[in-house]
Amino acid sequence: MDKNSIIGLLLIGGILIGWMFLTKPTAQELALQKHQRDSIVQVEAMAQKAKVLATSPKAIINTHNAAVASIVISDSAKTALQKQVYGDFVDAAKGDDKIITIENEVMKVFISSKGGRINSVQLKDYKTFTGKPLLLFDADSSIQNIIFASNSKQFCTDTLYFTPEGSSLSVSNKGSKSIAMRLYAGNKSKYIEYLYTITGKEYMMGFKVNTVGMQNTIASTSKDLTFNWSMKTPMQEQNQQTQIAASTIYYKNVDENVDKISESDEEKKVLEPNVKWIGFKQQFFTSAIIADGSFKKSEIETATMKGSKKYVKNYSASISIPYTHQNNESFGMRLYFGPNHFKTLKQYDIELEKQINLGWKIFGYVNRLLTIPIFNFLNGFNLNFGIIILILTIILKLLLLPIAYKTVLSSAKMRVLKPEIDELNEKFKDQDPMKKQQATMALYKQAGVNPMAGCIPVLLQMPILIALFSFFPASIELRQQSFLWATDLSTYDSIYNFGFAVPWYGDHVSLFALLMTASTLLYTWSNSQLMGTSNQMPGMQWMMYLMPILFLGFLNNYSAGLSWYYFLANMITFAQTWIMQKFVIDSDKLHAQIQENKKKPVKMNKFQERLEQMTKERQQQIGQKKK
Repeated sequence: MDKNSIIGLLLIGGILIGWMFLTKPTAQELALQKHQRDSIVQVEAMAQKAKVLATSPKAIINTHNAAVASIVISDSAKTALQKQVYGDFVDAAKGDDKIITIENEVMKVFISSKGGRINSVQLKDYKTFTGKPLLLFDADSSIQNIIFASNSKQFCTDTLYFTPEGSSLSVSNKGSKSIAMRLYAGNKSKYIEYLYTITGKEYMMGFKVNTVGMQNTIASTSKDLTFNWSMKTPMQEQNQQTQIAASTIYYKNVDENVDKISESDEEKKVLEPNVKWIGFKQQFFTSAIIADGSFKKSEIETATMKGSKKYVKNYSASISIPYTHQNNESFGMRLYFGPNHFKTLKQYDIELEKQINLGWKIFGYVNRLLTIPIFNFLNGFNLNFGIIILILTIILKLLLLPIAYKTVLSSAKMRVLKPEIDELNEKFKDQDPMKKQQATMALYKQAGVNPMAGCIPVLLQMPILIALFSFFPASIELRQQSFLWATDLSTYDSIYNFGFAVPWYGDHVSLFALLMTASTLLYTWSNSQLMGTSNQMPGMQWMMYLMPILFLGFLNNYSAGLSWYYFLANMITFAQTWIMQKFVIDSDKLHAQIQENKKKPVKMNKFQERLEQMTKERQQQIGQKKK
């Protein structure tokens, strides 16, 4: 290397050293760069810990804000940090929580821009038992979100802000309006959309989940989106225990019957594929989500809010919405927010009315085919519901009049035969009981009397009695309807409150329950006098009087409408029996007819033949044991 080359290299090296010296950062600049690097490391550590933003969105946001507050960084650095955490949803990570109202004649739906969710629903025609507006659920105790994966993270829509495409909407009786809530992913060509459609005077509203241009934003491994819906149902009725006992989750598969989680259970349940709808049922109201097709995967859970004075049950449902990474996809659903009114629910023809507990099997059919049509017909005359129950009772008693007549006639025959039965009892009192039974049955055959004839009509009336036991507490028509001293026929009436709970009985006195108990005791007494059994089987008589008193503890906390019906039924039956005995059935003629029957050849019916055969077999068994 020659001298000139060496000198050239030294000059170049001197120039580079001088440039580095002149352009090196100051101490303040070095400190700022270190500060920025440290802040990025802190945020990256937070992002790694937050596997799912939905798991604890408030904690993550608060931690992020605290970190940012303690670090003085440039706006560009802040944007970079937010971009790293939220990805394409960085613009949706901030905003103001605005409430958009969409309403029709029967309900008002409140939609939040944060999460785009329905955070509350008010039913306009109903109030709580305290007179406040009736909310099916409120913003603080409800959840509606979608969880999905994007850029190696999982996002929850209720932590992000949606953009409403519309404003507050009111709908006329026949019109319909829609409002779209969109979660944009960077630009307006990519978004997740909730589309709500409300129709005039309808409790059913349309609901769609649409995805547009999200095929490259949502993780390619995602085969579905997880839609979560949950709520704590608030106290709406006077009797919390009755509301708890009538509330649970119902569901229906496409080709199966309606099913439910037991009202007394707390259960988490994975449902079979192809669920048509899931209903969060309260005592008198339901919030239901219905698929246009079906839900392929779904899971439900219910729990009782023990010790709470504000809430009754905690419901949740997790539903998988299929996603196939197309540019435009839509999953159609409907939402029902309304009363458990049989006719209202039945019109949708998807068996939502099966959520109303009308009784098991035959008892449910009695209510559907007999009680409800009569009740709805009478309700059309705008009568007080106490009067409607009175007329309903009279109609049912008239329908059962032939059965009641046979019961009274059988009792009259047994009363006419009582002197002869007493003679047989005296004659065979020291002999084999089987001989006495045979002699008694022979007397019945000669007289043409069936001792079971009085029991069969009573059994035929039982389906109606039990059906109404289910109907009255489940009937929303009785809710908050007053009659006489009762302010609400759907729950207990109270004429006096103790201020403390009495075991078995309760903390109040229900006058309708007392009247029902007194009428039952009166009927029991009159029936024993009619049958002439007041001095027979004292143990059985004692039980007959004890049962209504024991039942009083239950009725004291039950529907006043039911107690009113049972009271009326007892009194009408008492009056029917008295009129028939006084003016219809002639005991002398009946006695003469029985005596004539004794002279005729004995013809046994199948029941009597079977009973006689059983008696003979029993007598043979006793004879064999003695040998």
